[in-house]
Amino acid sequence: MEILGTTLRICVDDLDTAVLFYERLTGGRAQRFERGGVSVAAVGCFLLMSGPESELEVLRKVAATISVEDVDVAFTALTEAGAKVVAGPVPTPVGRNLIAVHPDGSVFEYVDRRP
Repeated sequence: MEILGTTLRICVDDLDTAVLFYERLTGGRAQRFERGGVSVAAVGCFLLMSGPESELEVLRKVAATISVEDVDVAFTALTEAGAKVVAGPVPTPVGRNLIAVHPDGSVFEYVDRRP
């Protein structure tokens, strides 16, 4: 499995204010979407999330989002290496994802960008 990049996950209280800052910082434009009651904005390598604390509490447990070419290949590589896939693969607004717990207890989201 080749890792194509990582995205830093940041929970914020005020998404609009955060988006303005990160757009200025990166020179990019935010892509926005809603997922499970959480408002999300992707700006460069940053994934900004805002919503109910009960939802954010779960999201804060995920250390980072890792981009891969194919989530199915990641699923196989992760399980063969001893990780436990706890969710997915499932479709998202921009591709598919899964959540995996590595043997050391760290939690990561793996995503691909398939139509």
